[in-house]
Amino acid sequence: MTAAGAVTLEADGERLACTVVEPAGQARPGTALLMHGAGSSGKHRCLPLAQELAAAGCRSVVFDFAGHGTSTGELGQLSLARRSRQARAVLERYAPDGPLLLVGFSMSGQTVADLLGEPDIGGRVRAVALGAPAAYAREVRELPFAEPEFTAVLRTPGSWRSSTAFEALAAFGGRAVLVLPESDEVIPAEVTDALDAALRTRAAYTRLVLPGADHQLGGWLSTHPEHRALVAAALLGAGG
Repeated sequence: MTAAGAVTLEADGERLACTVVEPAGQARPGTALLMHGAGSSGKHRCLPLAQELAAAGCRSVVFDFAGHGTSTGELGQLSLARRSRQARAVLERYAPDGPLLLVGFSMSGQTVADLLGEPDIGGRVRAVALGAPAAYAREVRELPFAEPEFTAVLRTPGSWRSSTAFEALAAFGGRAVLVLPESDEVIPAEVTDALDAALRTRAAYTRLVLPGADHQLGGWLSTHPEHRALVAAALLGAGG
């Protein structure tokens, strides 16, 4: 298993830091794109799972969204729409064709759904894994995170119900894994329940609850190899 470090990509007016993890042995078809959550998160939290997938033969790519890790940009100027554009740019550079597996933690649960809604990308996706995923009102999609309106909408009870994530995930017919912590202090249970229901509509669905874990699932998987192996196996499919 080898990793290409310090790879950069110019996209969306920023320089994005990426890591491509190649399998050392026989490779499976396709590429997994792993996307971290918000706040202080970064690709470092996704790298152990990417390495787990590569060990199983799946080429994997992780990157820092603008304003995170070693990518350029200001976090407050990032938006959900920009996150989708940046993820798309990474796919166009490092996985321009072939099957895709999409992994998104927390805020990137919405990004996975956004990518599924783009026909040229969604049609290539064979499996998704969502770790403690969030869903956001469609009206905040273009708003920078630092805008007061972004926070105001998020704090409006039930605003998440207008999210495009539910329709996109309900239409997905591939393999889907919902990974949840034993206790989540960030995502309301009703959001999780709605995402669960959407994923059950058409997908070949697996729900995993990790004992002892909290919302920071990327960090948890980094230090719990038994859970990391469980998630990788579910995403790749038994014998698949």
